[in-house]
Amino acid sequence: MKIEDCVALVTGGSSGLGEACARNFVGKGAKSSIVDLATEKGMALAQELGPSAIFCKANVSDEKDIRASIERTVESLGVINVVVCCAGISLPAKVIGKEGPLKMEDFNRVIQVNLLGTMNVIRLAAEKISKNTPNQDGERGVIITTASAAAFEGQIGQASYSASKAGIVGLTLPIAREFADYGIRVVTIAPGLFNTPMLAALPEKAKEALGQMIPFPKRLGRPSEFASLVEHIIENPMINGETIRLDGALRMAAR
Repeated sequence: MKIEDCVALVTGGSSGLGEACARNFVGKGAKSSIVDLATEKGMALAQELGPSAIFCKANVSDEKDIRASIERTVESLGVINVVVCCAGISLPAKVIGKEGPLKMEDFNRVIQVNLLGTMNVIRLAAEKISKNTPNQDGERGVIITTASAAAFEGQIGQASYSASKAGIVGLTLPIAREFADYGIRVVTIAPGLFNTPMLAALPEKAKEALGQMIPFPKRLGRPSEFASLVEHIIENPMINGETIRLDGALRMAAR
């Protein structure tokens, strides 16, 4: 599947990794639906990108919101070939903290957005994609999800985040096997330390120190590099059912 032929629905598309993907899609001649709760940023980005992009305000864990976003994308852009799930949150907290045990509402919130939100988007978008006309290879679409290096080496304070991202890794192969009957590929990217809004609040020295933890290159990942991998996955039909680490050989320490 060539990127210029695609219409992509990108969750978390108004900033960070999702924004980079939306920009790359439109820049390469594709179209993109930007799905996010950040209305001001999302609308501004869609306006900047022009007629090949639209913004849909949605909570990824809300079925009604995602159904509406899918329908609006199809109505405005014609079809959905690709889904990129980048929406996610992190609420760092120890299981036994200074104020007592981890609040289950905080744990549930991270699971709800990161894991259940991803599954909600997959199931509803795949239903629509499965009705696409297949290309010459029998392919109808590609679904790309976002895990994290924390799915494998979660640090102290990342129990909820690591659990949510490990769940996404666990979904990948069984769904890819199921969706093979529809000509839909499912691939997960597990990024390491990237220069996204989750790290943006840190002082520059702190970000430089984090970058030095990465074997090579010794810097934070760039969202454009994530978008480049998304592009390659779309265009390489043999990549399926896999979780790809994008982390410069980083293996996170305990803290």
